Amino acid sequence: MNRKKKIKSILLKKQKKKNAKLTHSNKPRYIAKADRDIAPDVDSTSVEQSCDSENKIES
Repeated sequence: MNRKKKIKSILLKKQKKKNAKLTHSNKPRYIAKADRDIAPDVDSTSVEQSCDSENKIES
């Protein structure tokens, strides 16, 4: 019984690892802080542009 259990557990572990490699997560890729300064997000640029346009309207 122990031998069957060990073999089954080993095969299950291998199967789980294969499935984990095949699945892709929906998380966005991590961007390092140094790279964030170089390539700002679209959201931050759109906020800056909207602030600039509001300032022009007020003037």
